[in-house]
Amino acid sequence: MSKPVDLELKKAFVELQVKMVETSKKIQVIDSQIGVLKRVLQLADVTQREISTLPSGTKTYESVGRMFLLTDLDEIKGNLKNRISLLTNRTSELENNKQYLEKNLKESEDNIREMVQQRKEQNEMKST
Repeated sequence: MSKPVDLELKKAFVELQVKMVETSKKIQVIDSQIGVLKRVLQLADVTQREISTLPSGTKTYESVGRMFLLTDLDEIKGNLKNRISLLTNRTSELENNKQYLEKNLKESEDNIREMVQQRKEQNEMKST
């Protein structure tokens, strides 16, 4: 009778391990995405600081694909402000998603530990 229980435990153990590996990979992807977003955010912030020092009558150009369009300075400032807010929101969404996945990973680790502990206890009971 101990064989079916061992098979069930082994199957559950393998499923939890697969889930942990997938979750770890997702966390790594999110970490790299957050890093990229932070670099882009830093670049946008530096650009915004540099543009804020320009006088109001300065001719400014904004890149659109492979060309540059003459754009009003206030419009460029507004576009940068919008871009920074979008980047900030996306970064916070990814951080929240990462926290959720880390919590999931911790629960999976705890479940695996619990399963191993139960298996040890069962083996000790059988040997006595």
